[in-house]
Amino acid sequence: MNAFHPKQQGKRLSRSRLFITVILVLLQLLLLLALGQLFHRFAVLLRLLGLCLVFWILSRPDDPSYQISWILILLLFPLTGSLFYLIFGNKRFGLNMKKQLEAFCAAQPAPNPDDCLLPEAALSPSQRKLAEYLRRCAGAPLHDDGSAVYFPTGEALFQCMLEKLKQAQKFIFLEYFIVAEGVLWTSALEILEQKAANGVEIRILYDDAGCLATLPEGYDKLLREKGIHTAIFNPIQPRLNTMLNYRDHRKICVIDGCCAFTGGANLSDEYINLQERHGHWKDSGIMVQGSAANNLCLLFLQLWQFSTGERLNSENYCCPMSHGNSTLLQPFGSDPMSSRSVGRNAYLLLFHHAAQSLWLTSPYLILDNETCSALQLAAQSGVDVRIITPHIPDKWYVHALTQSFYRPLLEAGVRIFEYTPGFIHSKMALCDGCSAIVGSTNLDYRSFYLQFECAVALYNSPAIPAIREDFLATEALSQEITLEQVRQTPLHQRLLRSILRLLAPLM
Repeated sequence: MNAFHPKQQGKRLSRSRLFITVILVLLQLLLLLALGQLFHRFAVLLRLLGLCLVFWILSRPDDPSYQISWILILLLFPLTGSLFYLIFGNKRFGLNMKKQLEAFCAAQPAPNPDDCLLPEAALSPSQRKLAEYLRRCAGAPLHDDGSAVYFPTGEALFQCMLEKLKQAQKFIFLEYFIVAEGVLWTSALEILEQKAANGVEIRILYDDAGCLATLPEGYDKLLREKGIHTAIFNPIQPRLNTMLNYRDHRKICVIDGCCAFTGGANLSDEYINLQERHGHWKDSGIMVQGSAANNLCLLFLQLWQFSTGERLNSENYCCPMSHGNSTLLQPFGSDPMSSRSVGRNAYLLLFHHAAQSLWLTSPYLILDNETCSALQLAAQSGVDVRIITPHIPDKWYVHALTQSFYRPLLEAGVRIFEYTPGFIHSKMALCDGCSAIVGSTNLDYRSFYLQFECAVALYNSPAIPAIREDFLATEALSQEITLEQVRQTPLHQRLLRSILRLLAPLM
């Protein structure tokens, strides 16, 4: 771990790209505010623009709470609200990004029709609906020729991943939201350097916003000098534009096409508790082996092509698909390209079809109207709905916003727990003890509508008992939040949460 004197840290920060970018963006925001005052003579025109945007927002197929939040901003701040919406609120996908991603999909070979058939007897009717939805809308085949291993901690996940990296013979793909200098990344990088020297193809893709404060400027060049192909997703520019919204939040490691990892943990020391930030950091992840790794491999190749313009032949990296009698796995991805919101809808299908139990862990609980209603309805219909959130937050305002959803959920019969030892970053859903989703998708607006995410759906898998045991063990370390506690919340905290609730879709 890096140890710097506070003065050295301040000097280092003042010279960093993060500091310069933030200052330039803030100056642009102040300029927008100033322009809004200077052009008061054009207030009527700006108000007309705001009114047109209100009608535009209402015509969009967005969640009502998202629409209401922006309409309030446009009405309260007519001079600058319009400009802010055009920069931060307009969710129209960049045409260049959309064309490149569609070009990748069009270039992929058509799937074998026999590989797309879902096994009739192996899936229940509700499982079949989820599997069919992911096949149709996420382009994710269901695989039955592999295995899955669930990891209840980031420590266990990366211990296994590092061992698998040492065994790589052909290629290694890494795609992460955050890569941070430290013990974990140093250990991984030593293996990657050695593998690259031995002729193994190494490709790393990381998100620029996620790594803005964790990697020095020009780090991609340093990795290329080590023989590692490196790309940065959606590089941050010190100017305001809608592309700032779209981030690659996926966590993917693919090794030789037959083994892949995903989950909530990034390549940084706090995810394995070597660096304490918010108490004990609780995460989780999953390893899939067999042709199911293909789904995650294709997700990597998609954003690699977008970020570099380099088109790689997927047939050189994917293992042949076969059929067996082992666990049913369906890795899938979601993106903000369309209004389908695959990650959100996959959760909704679980919520709507739960018959006995629905257990969830999420660091953030910033729900849109339909997701909140689905959880309430499940609990009201007798389903055992339990949600574990952090007790020690990483962002106080996000935690306050998460707590603003407690009362309506508790009143419907949902049981809510806060992970007392610290911060739970695990993103997991377990339905009726036989279906599960493990991945990178949070229960919030950014994951649902603005970020590239990934996860694995499991059906009747031998890994599911481990997921159940992990949830119960985590629950035992958590404190249950009661409706009486929530009702006794001080007035000023309730007011703050109400204000934040109005701004929930904007966070």
